[in-house]
Amino acid sequence: MSIFNRRKFLKATGSGLALGSAGLGLSQASTEAAAVQWKVEGNYFESCTCDNVCPCLLLKDPTVGSCTAFVGWGIDKGHYGDVSLDGLKVAVWLHAPGNLLNGNWRIALYIDDQASDAQYDALNSLWGGEGGGHLGVIASLISDVLSVEKANISILDTAEKKHLVVEGVGENEIYPMKGEDGNDIVLSKTPLAVAPQNPITLHESKKARYHDNGIDWYESGKAGLSSAFQYGPA
Repeated sequence: MSIFNRRKFLKATGSGLALGSAGLGLSQASTEAAAVQWKVEGNYFESCTCDNVCPCLLLKDPTVGSCTAFVGWGIDKGHYGDVSLDGLKVAVWLHAPGNLLNGNWRIALYIDDQASDAQYDALNSLWGGEGGGHLGVIASLISDVLSVEKANISILDTAEKKHLVVEGVGENEIYPMKGEDGNDIVLSKTPLAVAPQNPITLHESKKARYHDNGIDWYESGKAGLSSAFQYGPA
């Protein structure tokens, strides 16, 4: 991990967005990064320590009082200025000590080792909140960045199964839950979402494990979520 990039991420998360009595709102952003035109879109999925259905989606406290999750994003199309981000992947392990909106998240960020230096810097800036938008909202809730590093990330994303593997770090494998008609169970318009304005498909985890930064975490049979995502500066 580059110390410079970790400091850059910490600076971004400490200065980007703030949670106030009126909710999440933009207070200040990195002028340089905010001036760059950017967009990323693709699919994301996660599993966490909550029981199904995850109450965090409804702004309620996590099932076990805190929330630990392993999240993966597969970018189908994207750019940061003239830097293409097509086909790259990002993963985050996170722990929130209470209600997600109260912040104080601890995270570890993993960026696709297929990324060039320019692509790595772009993804580090975006997931650090420097570009604003919904990624900036997420970054505003982070108080402690354990690590930022390149990793071999693989993502299998099909209708039947989703499997994130960060080599040497951990994995997350989830399967869709079925409704009475045999189709996927889908939620929409939840007040909290990793990817707003996209329907969320409910899953159950087969396994979710993480071993890095002195942390050894494992869960099975817990909540899983997936959806498309589209992020930009607004």
